[in-house]
Amino acid sequence: MLSEGTLASLTRALTPLLLLGLSGLLCHRVGVFNIALEGFMLAGAFAAVAGSALTGQAYLGVVAAGLSGAVIAAAFAIGVIWRRGDPMVLGIAVNLLVSGLTTYLLWAVFEVRGTFQTPQIRPLPQVAAAASELPVVGPALGTLSLLGVLALAGLPAMRVFLDRTVWGLRLRGVGLDPGAAESLGVDPRRYRFVVITFAGVLGGWAGAQLSLGSVALFTENMSAGRGWVVVLALLLTNGRVGPLVGVLAVFALADAVGIRLQTYGFPVQLSDAAPYLATLAVIVVVGIRRRGRRQLVE
Repeated sequence: MLSEGTLASLTRALTPLLLLGLSGLLCHRVGVFNIALEGFMLAGAFAAVAGSALTGQAYLGVVAAGLSGAVIAAAFAIGVIWRRGDPMVLGIAVNLLVSGLTTYLLWAVFEVRGTFQTPQIRPLPQVAAAASELPVVGPALGTLSLLGVLALAGLPAMRVFLDRTVWGLRLRGVGLDPGAAESLGVDPRRYRFVVITFAGVLGGWAGAQLSLGSVALFTENMSAGRGWVVVLALLLTNGRVGPLVGVLAVFALADAVGIRLQTYGFPVQLSDAAPYLATLAVIVVVGIRRRGRRQLVE
């Protein structure tokens, strides 16, 4: 059985992944293959820390993170929708640009290289601290910030939105058949632009949770491939909410267990590799199951 400390670490690791997963899910449902999630998250992480450090207010850092993600996402959307650029090429360009830009701004604004940490950075407060008294899950719920609550509430809300509302059904229609949607009076380009821009806000908030929720610092490239993990999870699950959460939970659990292993003297390299090894194991299992199903059909 998982210890309370591991459950708390699991919650901290899973929350930014859920926010980024919601961001990627929206893009997936609207028919845009978005591999720029890594850039959204990294930009949000830097903007959140910069906003918090310069203003002394954590929630102003969250606002800055959402705005930075929206700006980058809007630029990506314009390139994909109106300029007809290749989403994969533009996504890689966004990731490389944000990686270099945050490194440059870290030095230009704060004259720091590597890691920026100062008492002026205000972390996100834990809004569910009262739940920490609950048995078993209390310590995990007690670590939730406002963004953590938003991530948990966003999962059922996203499902209801996509399956039960007119806007959600139109959004799915744009992703499945833009031509048919346009014949019904729906502008696919406008829908895609709005959805991708809002996905950038969610990606920026995922970065804010990463840099202000769990810790109060920014490290160069601190997103550490989480955007790619979400893209892979979306491909494996075909954008289904339940399986997507399951894959992300496996990654987060391996991350939490890896952190706990460090306390027992295990090498840091092993704990860093644990989440990616777990994700690789999921890929292998899913691949074997799909091959078995194809053989049964044949």
